[in-house]
Amino acid sequence: MFTYDAPEALLKDRIILITGAGDGIGRAAAHAYAAHGATVVLLGRTLEKLEKVYDELEAAGYPQPAIVPLNLDTAAEHDYIELANQLEETFGRLDGILHNAGMLGVLTSIENYDPIIWQQVMQVNVNAPFLLTQTLLPLLNRSKDASVIFTSSGVGRKGRAHWGAYAVSKFATEGMAQVLADELENISPVRVNCINPGATRTAMRAYAYPAEMPENNPTPEQIMPLYLYLMGPDSLNVNGQSIDAQGNGSA
Repeated sequence: MFTYDAPEALLKDRIILITGAGDGIGRAAAHAYAAHGATVVLLGRTLEKLEKVYDELEAAGYPQPAIVPLNLDTAAEHDYIELANQLEETFGRLDGILHNAGMLGVLTSIENYDPIIWQQVMQVNVNAPFLLTQTLLPLLNRSKDASVIFTSSGVGRKGRAHWGAYAVSKFATEGMAQVLADELENISPVRVNCINPGATRTAMRAYAYPAEMPENNPTPEQIMPLYLYLMGPDSLNVNGQSIDAQGNGSA
């Protein structure tokens, strides 16, 4: 497990957008970032889930979060432009994005893969993060140092049979992060990295591995050290990397 002892005020006064913030790793990240001083922008498809996380953060006494209901499967370019305008008007800048939202699709051979589901997975896992990042880059560039974190997977580094669109989308994610990191290096305050969360106790993991014992996997809260490290200023010199949240690294 990646180990990092985050200072209490690590993210004080920072504005951080989290996609898929309604549950699982996104919810855990919202709590972790807010607990370390950030104002978190909760983006997700289900308003009820976002409101629950919002209430949890408020009850804990953390900085007041913001809610952005948005379905990444159907969102168009104008939706992202509207979001950017709202964030600019409310905050004036953005200090980080955690691209956590993802769609598994189906586990079957490419020969039998439903093209409609393939398109949906690519839309949520690749096109949406591209459009969101591209649209919000001007706000990220106003930060003194900003971090963009993409979510990768082991099947995005070595292909595995029957993982279809999900695996291909994670290969694309790794490539997009590397290209963007290289483009921004030395000319922007924005750094870009990937996190592979590994086997974590989430609903997506349970669906993908129905025979697995969930309690054998760490909770989303237990893998937060890397999420905190890459989002905070201690990782200023880390760019273009893909790191395992359950690896043996430390900071």
